[in-house]
Amino acid sequence: MSNLFLFNVLPYVSLLILIVGSATRFFSKSYKVTALSSQFLEYKNLFWGSNSFHYGILVLFFGHLIAFLFPKSVLAWNTIPLRLFILEITAFAFGILSLMGIIILIYRRLSNKRLMVVASKMDFFVYLIIFIQVVTGIWVAYGSRWGSSWFASVLTPYLYSIFKLAPDSAAIASMPLAIKIHVVSAFILFSMVPFTRFFHFLAFPFTYFWRSYQVVVWYWDRKKIRKAV
Repeated sequence: MSNLFLFNVLPYVSLLILIVGSATRFFSKSYKVTALSSQFLEYKNLFWGSNSFHYGILVLFFGHLIAFLFPKSVLAWNTIPLRLFILEITAFAFGILSLMGIIILIYRRLSNKRLMVVASKMDFFVYLIIFIQVVTGIWVAYGSRWGSSWFASVLTPYLYSIFKLAPDSAAIASMPLAIKIHVVSAFILFSMVPFTRFFHFLAFPFTYFWRSYQVVVWYWDRKKIRKAV
């Protein structure tokens, strides 16, 4: 029953919350969305933590995306052992880089009183989920080798089955605990987007690219405005 809920039901619950929550927030509070940057409060640890985390996580994200979109190409690439080793070592290295980054960011937040003032409970929950994601990802990379191959051959068909509205979780239900935690925490992270600072990516004012120029017209009487001396 737990596998049925976690891998057959939870993906749709997460997707529903993501779509409905994002649409509701976008149309009702899109002009109030902000990332609430804390760079002016502390910069040194932010520089090292943010850059390490973002460079690492972006490479891993696109690596997962490629394995999802082009599974046959990934499997073909991995047929040569040397290329498989290079891919796995690279992914593991960027996983360590991401872990270093998130640890620095968490330490930065907890060790600075000024940052604690502007932090919310949701911020710490996001840190927790991301930390779990990164740690389980490294755990999987170390304990369940050749992840790029079994991702393309096991997880990609499972994810496709979700989009086809016919989830087939038989293969993933028998996989190690670390992989299950990694997948479930990813679903939880997606469902949190509308309620966290992540949403500012979706609230980007894309309409500015094609809207007409705004004409600014002075509506006050210049004669009543004090002139500069």
